[in-house]
Amino acid sequence: MLEITIAFIFLILLITLLVMQLRQPARSAQLLEQQHRAMLADLNDGLNKQGDRLIATQAGEAERLRTAVSEELRATRDAVNALQAKQDLLRTEMLAQTLAKLAEQGRADQALIQHSFRNATQHLAISIETLSKTVDGRLEQIGGKVSERLDEGFKKTNETFVSVMTRLAAIDEAQKKIDGLTTNMVSLQELLGDKRSRGAFGEVQLEALVRNIMPPQSYEMQFSLPNGTRADCVLKLPEPTGMVAVDSKFPLENYHRMFGAEVAAERLVAEKQFKADIKKHVDDISNKYIIADVTSDGAVMFIPAEAVFAEMHAHHPEVVDYAMQRRVWIVSPTTLMAVLNTARAVMKDVETRKQVHIIKDELGKLGKEFGRFDERMKKLADHIRQAHEDALDVHTTSQKISKRFNFIEKVELDSQSDVTASLPES
Repeated sequence: MLEITIAFIFLILLITLLVMQLRQPARSAQLLEQQHRAMLADLNDGLNKQGDRLIATQAGEAERLRTAVSEELRATRDAVNALQAKQDLLRTEMLAQTLAKLAEQGRADQALIQHSFRNATQHLAISIETLSKTVDGRLEQIGGKVSERLDEGFKKTNETFVSVMTRLAAIDEAQKKIDGLTTNMVSLQELLGDKRSRGAFGEVQLEALVRNIMPPQSYEMQFSLPNGTRADCVLKLPEPTGMVAVDSKFPLENYHRMFGAEVAAERLVAEKQFKADIKKHVDDISNKYIIADVTSDGAVMFIPAEAVFAEMHAHHPEVVDYAMQRRVWIVSPTTLMAVLNTARAVMKDVETRKQVHIIKDELGKLGKEFGRFDERMKKLADHIRQAHEDALDVHTTSQKISKRFNFIEKVELDSQSDVTASLPES
């Protein structure tokens, strides 16, 4: 505001000087100019002094304002501290009262909940004990059945292996005796020179091996197939394998001729004839004993001599490959024992799976019982929660009734005091 006033005064002076210059003649212009400069210098000096006074005044006002604000802030801080102390004290008192009420209510609720949980625990213990007895009884029954069947299976298996080992020991002893008496006995070619004798020898050896390893209901000797052929043995294995035909073949003549020939040409001819005999036996077995939807998709050719079997696999792998292409598996007494043991293990696994199915059924029933137990536990928890909510509602209602009684008592006391006050003094 002061600056506006000074500017206005300066403007009036300029206008006055201009008017004076216009009135005076031109010859006094120089004098007027000097006066004008002097006036401007005085005006500038006055403005500077006025600015210094304004700055000093503003500094004093700012200091006074700062002092006043500091005192106001100090007073406000003291008031806030006092208010906060009162608020803390009030909060402490309210918290103490609230905690006391909550503790009392919590004790009552805790007593009610403990009573409810005690009843629920008793019912639950009775249910669990009943369920445990039922489960233990069923598990004992299942365990007894499984143990009995496993014991029977292990017993039969042990008996079979003992019988096999006994017979193998007898075979080893017989083999040793045969090896020791080779000089005093006829050769194998003389002994089995007849094809029927060789065939009977192979069938007897095959039957002995199968009878020693497989259970009676899992095989049948001299089985007649629907196409009119008769297999030396048929293995009745579980699906998807099904019925597997086993036929005994003993290609011995050309085998001995192949090793007995002294001329290389005769040895080659005997070797070719030996391969041809093996392939012919493979073709006969494949054509006769592999029947769609009746037997398995493969058959077994049993060679009673380990030496012939070893010769085929060691020096004539093309014959073995041909048999595999025709889906005929060539076995010797040793490998047939492995095949039969594998088949027996498969049958045992199938029987075990049947028992596992029974166990799964029992476990399914047990799972249903646990499901019912879970549902009943949920219902019990709902009842406990509902009882807790009902207890809270009853407590709220009791508080309201207590407040009503207090209000009624206060009203009666107030009315009696009013009547007493209205009576005249005696």
